[in-house]
Amino acid sequence: MFKEFVRKISIELKKDLPGFTAQQLMDPIRRVKFDEYLSEKEVPKKSAVLILFYPDPLQLSIKTVLILRPENEVGSHAGQVSFPGGGYDVSDKDLSETALREAEEEIGADRQYIAVAGALTPLYIPVSNYMVFPFVGIANIRPEFKIHPIEVESLLECDINEFLLEENKTKVLRHIKLAKKDIEVPCYRINKKIIWGATAMMISELEEMLRKL
Repeated sequence: MFKEFVRKISIELKKDLPGFTAQQLMDPIRRVKFDEYLSEKEVPKKSAVLILFYPDPLQLSIKTVLILRPENEVGSHAGQVSFPGGGYDVSDKDLSETALREAEEEIGADRQYIAVAGALTPLYIPVSNYMVFPFVGIANIRPEFKIHPIEVESLLECDINEFLLEENKTKVLRHIKLAKKDIEVPCYRINKKIIWGATAMMISELEEMLRKL
């Protein structure tokens, strides 16, 4: 089952991606396309995240992993659920290496056992001026996770089918810094965790691709 999934997702990643249209379905602020920010924003910083797929032989399922960031973390995304990842470093040969390096540092996923199958559509985050590049990684066995005690509060492992269930979608009230007020935003609620913002937008594009497999 996992080999067939890898084959199919690898094919989909080479096609035209669902892109901004799919991302917008979980957009909390009705943002405009990136190029419409160019006239008023400085050059964005680059970062990358890893959407890692691996098999769960006990449950006969395919899983991915997200992280809960600490509440006391410095930055705009403290206390949120996200994919492992972080800022580009000049020592990285490219952004896919950024995603792999950060995942290894944050959750202990050994990069030598992960193959990059492709990437989803980059997503601009206005509040932090980051352009995030989401890469899809494949591990043939579940990694031996070891969280970074400062950067990661806990792991959220979930079956990829959780992203396809309509009952896992809802809305919650969140404070939006750009709007300077509380707004009801779309989100996924999985394993009692709320996933919203940029991460939910990435999952929304992923969800559309998964429905084609």
